[in-house]
Amino acid sequence: MVPKIPVVFYRESDGTAPVLDWLDALPAKAQDKCRIKIERLYELGHELRRPEADLLRDGIYELRIGLQGMNYRILYFFHGRTAAVLAHGLVKERVVPSREIELALTRKRRFEQDPERHTYEET
Repeated sequence: MVPKIPVVFYRESDGTAPVLDWLDALPAKAQDKCRIKIERLYELGHELRRPEADLLRDGIYELRIGLQGMNYRILYFFHGRTAAVLAHGLVKERVVPSREIELALTRKRRFEQDPERHTYEET
């Protein structure tokens, strides 16, 4: 049995959690599918593989969610035993745009420098 791994959401310096805000704005069915996929990340961690997850580059992974012809993507990385969810996207094509990966890499660097400051906490 694979031990469960903590999944945290990246927090900006102003206290917002961009991925959670994005999730809240999605249609209910898409929210449900995304939450189920995040739960799978919690359950399986590094064991999660295609077609559900994939390594993009530089330690950035994607959760892959398809619904009604739309491809939702949630980008994350592993910080020790924790999976930190960094960014999100809705892609019509199969490839995550470079700018989304760059944004995730920027957030990854910030998180690595100060994990406490950049971990979203429910209030």
